[in-house]
Amino acid sequence: MNFVFISPHFPSTYWMFCDRLSRSGVRVLGIGDASYESLSDPLKAALTEYYRVDSLEDYDQVYRAVAYFAFRWGKIDWLESMNEYWLEQDARLREAFHITTGIQGDAIQFIKEKSLMKKIYQDNSIPTARQHPVTTLEEARAFIDLTGYPVIVKPDIGVGATNTWKITNDEELQAFYSSLPQVPYVMEEFIEGVICSYDAIVDSRCEPVFETMTVWPPVMDIVLKDLDLKYYTCPEAPEKLRELGRKTVKAFQVSRRFVHLEFFRLTRPHRGLGDVGDFVALEVNMRPAGGYTPDMINFARSVDVYQIYADMVTKDARVFPEPDRTYYCAYASRKDGHTYTHTHEEIMAAYGTRMVMQEEMPPMNWPQMGRYMYTARLDSLEDTQAFIHFVLD
Repeated sequence: MNFVFISPHFPSTYWMFCDRLSRSGVRVLGIGDASYESLSDPLKAALTEYYRVDSLEDYDQVYRAVAYFAFRWGKIDWLESMNEYWLEQDARLREAFHITTGIQGDAIQFIKEKSLMKKIYQDNSIPTARQHPVTTLEEARAFIDLTGYPVIVKPDIGVGATNTWKITNDEELQAFYSSLPQVPYVMEEFIEGVICSYDAIVDSRCEPVFETMTVWPPVMDIVLKDLDLKYYTCPEAPEKLRELGRKTVKAFQVSRRFVHLEFFRLTRPHRGLGDVGDFVALEVNMRPAGGYTPDMINFARSVDVYQIYADMVTKDARVFPEPDRTYYCAYASRKDGHTYTHTHEEIMAAYGTRMVMQEEMPPMNWPQMGRYMYTARLDSLEDTQAFIHFVLD
C-alpha cells in the first residue's frame, strides 16, 4: 500500500502517523517544504522516500511530486495531510490520481463553507444555531430582530477564531458594516454553552472505531482578549455526544478519517435547540484536533490514536485493545505579559509526577496556544480544575 503524506513534519507530532503506518506495513511517501536534513530521525526512519518542494502552496510542484511517486512506486492508495489548510488541495490531488480513499472535490465545499455546513445540519435535523449570510445592514437588523443580541460574525470559509467578532449592540453592528470585509461572512445567533468536540476515527462504513470528547474554552476570546488557553480531554464521551457525533458523521458521509466535530453543550435552555446539557452543532473539521490534542487523547484514554488510525487504514477496523484505566488530561499555557502566582519550580514540585508534557511553544502558536505549556494527566474533573488554577492563577 502506497500512502502519500503531505507535510509529514508539521505539526511536529505527525511523524507518529507516518511511524505507525510504516510499522503496519504501509509504504509512506512524504512531500514537504522542509529540507530532508531538517526532518527528525524518527520521521526519516518512517518514510520510504521524501520529496521536497519549494512551496506546498504550488499545486504544480506537489502534483509533480505525486506523479513521481506514482511512476516510481505504482498506484497511490492514500493521500492525506491531516491539515485543514490543505484539504482542498488534497481532494484535487486525489481526483487527479484516481485515489478513491479520502474526501473528493465535490464534497469539499460542504466542509469548508460554514453556510453549507449549516444546510447539512438542518437537512438532517441536527440542532444548530440560526445563521444569516452577511449582506445588507437592513437584512442583518431583520435577522437580529429574530435572534436578539449578541450575534457572532465570522468568515464563511475560515479556521478557528480568525477574523471573528461578537456583536452586542447597534453601535457595534454599524461599525462592522462600515468596514465590511471583502470575503463572504455569515452571522449566527449567540449560543451560551461550553465548546465540546467529538474526536473520532471513522471507518469505511462511516462508523467510529474510536471516539472521545475534549472540552474547550471559546477560542475567539483567547485570541481577542489575550487570555490564557486551558482545555482538557475526557476519560470518555457522554452518550448524547456520541449519538450526535455519529449522526453528523453520517450526514456528511465521512469515511476513513480522523475527525474533529465541534458542538456547544448548552449552559442554559435555548428555545428550539435544547435544555441545559444538550449538544448543539457548531462546525465540522475533517482532521485531528490541533496542537498536542491527539497526544492528550492518548494520555487520557491510555490508547495510541496514531496506531488506531493506521489500523483503520490497513484493516478498516480497530485492533488496539480497550484500556483498563482512563484519566483526564489537561493543558494550561502561559503568555508573555501576564503575572502568575506560582513559579515554574512550584508547578513542577506540585505536579511533576503527573506532568506528561511541558515546553515552550513555537512563536507562531503563542497567540492561540500560549508561550509555555504544561500538560498533566489527572484522576478527576476536580483535580483537573485544580491543576488549571494552580498554573494560571
